[in-house]
Amino acid sequence: MQLPPDIPPSQSLVEYPSRFPIKVMGAHVPGFLEAIVQVAQGFDPEFDAASVEQRPSKAGNYLGLTITITATSREQLDAIYRELTSHPSVKLVL
Repeated sequence: MQLPPDIPPSQSLVEYPSRFPIKVMGAHVPGFLEAIVQVAQGFDPEFDAASVEQRPSKAGNYLGLTITITATSREQLDAIYRELTSHPSVKLVL
């Protein structure tokens, strides 16, 4: 995965620190939610697992999660996206 070029802070659409929602879609398997919560807590020690929004797919094969972290930098966001997309149960991260 190639990352976009650095964006100067003055041109960034995100102000840091800020609350930043991330949508994660993955296989609805045991441990998926817990794994995503663990990733979020690794990047945001104040992350509250109770704040995760869950939406199972119609057939129940997939689980959509929205995690909202406190974003502190572009580098942090890039790193959490890389870690989430590398998880074997994750299909999509937005």
